[in-house]
Amino acid sequence: MRLVLLKLVEEAPRHGYELIKEIEARSGGVYAPSPGMVYPILTLIADQDLVDEQADGSRKRFAITDAGRALLTEEAATVTEAMARLEALAKLREPTDAAPIRRAMRNLHSAVHDRLSADGVDREVQLQVSAILDEAAQRIERL
Repeated sequence: MRLVLLKLVEEAPRHGYELIKEIEARSGGVYAPSPGMVYPILTLIADQDLVDEQADGSRKRFAITDAGRALLTEEAATVTEAMARLEALAKLREPTDAAPIRRAMRNLHSAVHDRLSADGVDREVQLQVSAILDEAAQRIERL
């Protein structure tokens, strides 16, 4: 992930959020790293002087340094492979449009979270939710 972030910053200075969105776009929406993964790596590569942090309002914009470019040159084969893997994820999605499924998964996640975080949820409710999810999985497998 470190080399992917560095490569994207080489293409254009970016904020952390823009990097997350760019990775998601290049993977065809299949993968988006969490902020908890991206921001610590950005801090690390800034500490290693591979990128410069530039204040941009309340956010930080990261730009590659000469040391960062040198590392990308040194690790060119690994960078090419990592970027190819990222773009290969997009090809996994090409045969179908998974947007309706992603929407349904988000709805399911929200419904489960909301129900299980409500006051008074007991073991019986947890077992009912679990049974519903198991049944849905089995029905999908039979399609």
